[in-house]
Amino acid sequence: MGRELALLLLKKGAKVAGVDIRTESLNETKKLAGASADHMSVHAVNITDAEAVRSLPEQIIAIHGAIHGLINNAGIIQPFVRINDLDMEHIQKVMQVNFFGALYMTKAFLPHLLQREEAHIVNTSSMGGFLPVPGQGIYGASKAAIKLMTEALYAELRETHVHVSVVFPGAVGTHITENSGVDMPNVGKDMQKAQAKTLSPEKAAAIIVHGMEKNTVRIFVGKDSRFMDRLYRLAPGFATRFIAKQMRALLH
Repeated sequence: MGRELALLLLKKGAKVAGVDIRTESLNETKKLAGASADHMSVHAVNITDAEAVRSLPEQIIAIHGAIHGLINNAGIIQPFVRINDLDMEHIQKVMQVNFFGALYMTKAFLPHLLQREEAHIVNTSSMGGFLPVPGQGIYGASKAAIKLMTEALYAELRETHVHVSVVFPGAVGTHITENSGVDMPNVGKDMQKAQAKTLSPEKAAAIIVHGMEKNTVRIFVGKDSRFMDRLYRLAPGFATRFIAKQMRALLH
């Protein structure tokens, strides 16, 4: 999804600074940018390294002249196990990447964004950030932290020129499982059908960028995300049992 966001923004004429721990992924994205590749810089940085992140804004400004937006889209999931069975190494890694990485980036870039006449921060949460998903409890906790941090930022920055959006993707066909180093358990036919209905990363990116252009505070990516948000607010117990039933095949 991050790659498609970068490519779409480049297509719209923006200059993009791509940040990823994997240099090969950044270079592949730049290659796919084609004629717009000259407008993209690549920065191989571990976002869980606070010192490395702190020096990023000046590096990017030196290349592009200014920074007008920040999209925190990096994220990993946890192994599909219950919290009781999840080791602390995985717990800490998920929280470091999903929450602290976004926090470090926000803290580093916000002072520069506040100097612009108009700017935007977009943080990617998840449908699992407002709805409990068995087998992804710590991932959900990290994304719930992103949700509340971003909503607090929106409240704090309302009197400034910095717009704030939080994104809630539903099922999107990304490589997050492989990139997280997580094995996907064998699933039944119902789960396979659900996976087949995932939104493409291209469509997800288009929804997010459209939400940015409209200064939408809460951007729901996919009908499933919007529907489950409403259902969980109306009937939290029913919604929780519904998701638990869907996840049962992954948690033998």
